[in-house]
Amino acid sequence: MTRVLGLVIHNWPLKLGAIALATVLYAGFVISTNSKVFPVSIPIEPIGVAPEATILSDLGAVREIRYLAPADLGLRLDSSSFRATVDLSDVDPADGRVLVNVRVESIDPRVQVLEFDPDQIVVELDAVISRVVPVKAVIGPVPSGLEVGDPIVEDEEVTVTGAASIVDKVAEVQARISVETSGIDFNRLVDLLPVDLAGEPVLQVDVEPASTRVRLPIFSDRQTKTLPIRPLVAGSPAVGFEVAIVTVEPIVVAVEGDVDDLAALEVADTSPVTITGATSSVTALVTLELPDGVQAVGDAAITVTVTLRPVTASRSFEAGLILVGARADREYVLSTDRVLVTIGGSLADLDRLSGSELVLTLDVTGLEAGSHEVSVTANLQTGLALIGASPNPITVTISLPPPSPSPPPPSPSPVP
Repeated sequence: MTRVLGLVIHNWPLKLGAIALATVLYAGFVISTNSKVFPVSIPIEPIGVAPEATILSDLGAVREIRYLAPADLGLRLDSSSFRATVDLSDVDPADGRVLVNVRVESIDPRVQVLEFDPDQIVVELDAVISRVVPVKAVIGPVPSGLEVGDPIVEDEEVTVTGAASIVDKVAEVQARISVETSGIDFNRLVDLLPVDLAGEPVLQVDVEPASTRVRLPIFSDRQTKTLPIRPLVAGSPAVGFEVAIVTVEPIVVAVEGDVDDLAALEVADTSPVTITGATSSVTALVTLELPDGVQAVGDAAITVTVTLRPVTASRSFEAGLILVGARADREYVLSTDRVLVTIGGSLADLDRLSGSELVLTLDVTGLEAGSHEVSVTANLQTGLALIGASPNPITVTISLPPPSPSPPPPSPSPVP
């Protein structure tokens, strides 16, 4: 027994190592025997990309997976059974091209992914920027017998957003127009196409707005006509103000269009000038609101000025009279002691005026004794005026006060 035990424990570390190695080899044999290689095409998805960054490189796809799975699942696995991702949360767009690890996991937890190809890929990020670029209308071939006017683009500028290296290539955004042989005026939404300096499309950017309305008059019998400009005003000024006058510069404009389109056109209206809540004059650059098929000749720079003024009104008050310049040694008698006056001015100023504050005066400075016709005056704040008074003038009678009575002579003293 002792001999047997000695044989067992003799060189026991070596024997344990052999057992462990055999176990590993057997496990590897089992795995290699039971594992399956699956040729697939699983798109690699990015996760953790910062909002201010975008991916320039193509992430590609995982092409092959080796996995272990219960036998009853083998025939039911396909590309949708796995998910391939790369974590880009720690990648800085300024780092350029970076090697990152790919992770593949099974949707079914009973499936164990052993290895896959590729397990690493090169990723390139770039910063996301936005830039405002001009919009240009590009007109296609014009059919024979037709002429076109100047295109009017609703959005003169748009915002282009994308990778900085790509956005920097965008020179302009084009609205490409096709002219139809029917000769019907073009008036529709057009998709916008960003292009580089060579006119080649730059497709890896977003354009906001993605489309714009373009109007293009198309003529088959072009004529010109001179029209007076009619300025339009929208809204109302602040309370207490009104429109005094509306002027436009220039007062006429030359327009062009087909004969039929010009025949019924007598005036050229402007876009409305808004004066809502205004308390002072408003000046604005406006455009012409012309019908389809008609446009201004040349640069139609039009200025409309709306001049405002305070709303004026009148109110009547009854007030007493005060003498100005009266002498202490004269007596003054008035034909009336109250006068009905009419005061004119802005509504705001009139609202602040009350009859108790109104002072009417009669200037009798330098007048001698007798009857005099004296006009009523009022001491009013700036912006108010005395429109009328009744009665007016006022008769002022001036007299000397009666002389004081002489003292009686002294009584004679009695004779003793």
